[in-house]
Amino acid sequence: MPQIDDLLLSFGISPEENGQSTPPPPQETPTATVQAEVKTVEEKSEPQASPSLREKVDIVQEEQLKPAAKEPLSHAEKIEAARTNSRINPDLIGTATSNSTASKRNTKDGVFFPSSPNTLEEAGASLSEVSNLILKFLYSSGVETGYRVSIQLGLKFPLIEAILRQLKLERLVGYKNSIAGGDYLYELTDLGRERSRTLTQQSTYFGTAPVPLKMYIESVHQQSIADRKPPLESIRRAFADLDINDRMISNIGQAIHSGRGMFLYGPAGNGKTSMAERVTKSFGDTIWIPKAIIASGEVLRMYDPNRHRIVPITEQEEQEVDGRWVKIERPTIIAGGELTMENLEITYIRKTGIGEAPLQMKSNCGTLLIDDFGRQRMSTDELLNRWIVPLEQRIDFLHMESGRTIQVPFDQLIIFSSNLEPRDLVDDAFLRRIPYKIHVLDAEENDFRNLFIKLARKDKFSCSPEAVDYLIQEHYVAAQRPFRYCHPRDLMRQIENRSTLHNLPKEITKDAIDQAVENYFSIM
Repeated sequence: MPQIDDLLLSFGISPEENGQSTPPPPQETPTATVQAEVKTVEEKSEPQASPSLREKVDIVQEEQLKPAAKEPLSHAEKIEAARTNSRINPDLIGTATSNSTASKRNTKDGVFFPSSPNTLEEAGASLSEVSNLILKFLYSSGVETGYRVSIQLGLKFPLIEAILRQLKLERLVGYKNSIAGGDYLYELTDLGRERSRTLTQQSTYFGTAPVPLKMYIESVHQQSIADRKPPLESIRRAFADLDINDRMISNIGQAIHSGRGMFLYGPAGNGKTSMAERVTKSFGDTIWIPKAIIASGEVLRMYDPNRHRIVPITEQEEQEVDGRWVKIERPTIIAGGELTMENLEITYIRKTGIGEAPLQMKSNCGTLLIDDFGRQRMSTDELLNRWIVPLEQRIDFLHMESGRTIQVPFDQLIIFSSNLEPRDLVDDAFLRRIPYKIHVLDAEENDFRNLFIKLARKDKFSCSPEAVDYLIQEHYVAAQRPFRYCHPRDLMRQIENRSTLHNLPKEITKDAIDQAVENYFSIM
């Protein structure tokens, strides 16, 4: 029965295994040669139990049922998906939308979510603004598809497609070629290039369509850190990698719940900066921010890849979200001794017409840490005078290049960290506006001991109680040296470097301690 034999062979089963008669051997073919080579290899390998016919059929069926790898969509498929997921009527791209409707559109499950706009009114943009961005983008790229233009501007393809048709009617753009999916390759006409040159002289920006300031302010209010009060367990998890006692956790937790700010002060080396960096982790959620905003006709860049951490979005979110926004972790913006007054104002890139949002604006809905307070390149009085009103009223006033002033939220947990005494830096009026002043003290002897042993075990060093006693008595008690939380970590690094250099066993010895202390404290 050749049909049965062929079926068995398709499953990799010879007729002999199933008790069937063997047909005449086939003529030598490349396939037969490969099968012969495979059989030879199998004969040389160790004998294994042969699976039954039922098992082999199950294996083949399981392979057939596995989902195929998802291939990237073609351009035509992307266009079709864009049109299918869109509810835009190209003839109504400028239809007005009420404020209440727009507010509901940007809320999903009670949480702020910037839904993709169906009209220019919903996007908060005018036809001329979007048209100008398209012209400047084509002026820069030369030739581009309509779909790529929509991705660049962060707006839905049917909306951009309708505007491109309008620009073609105005003889500013033309079709270079048609491509799959009913899309076209667009290029500027001579008139369009002339218009684009004029626009570029005013502003070189051609990124995503900027979000109106009013819409940004609404997003800050809906995602405000003041409304988030993380439970004590979440705060403990955020600080789990630091050795902090319950009283300190309670003090920091209360400051977090206030949503207004704190002043961490005390001797250097006790973890003030490390504590401040972990405050934002207590909230454990994400926010949406616009890539750029527009205020009084001027574009400000909000998203900063060096300071904001993007969070991947789901496929469903990608279909529904406004492409002008990005999802990020709640920001933690850190400014140290390099802070100047310029960092607190809008900075403009020369001859571009593009502004950069100041640090406090980039930290909205997150944490702003002023580290090493009192050692900035600007005086403390200058900084405090700049922020005395924002700290009280939770709003800030920024000056535009045109001379206009805009009002923006000052909505972050601001933390000042300093090794200096607060009273020596600021007056009582300012301290009153920072509700929590937390003194970070030196470690107790027992805390220091436990931390040193913990770090030694983490680095896989054997550490006897006698070795730690020797370190404490000889190099701390006798030397009247304070116990700092950073010392165990720094001394262990010295000991580990000595061990790797001289190929010594991982053991805490008196000699290792003496040499580490000598190197570390020689001028301290």
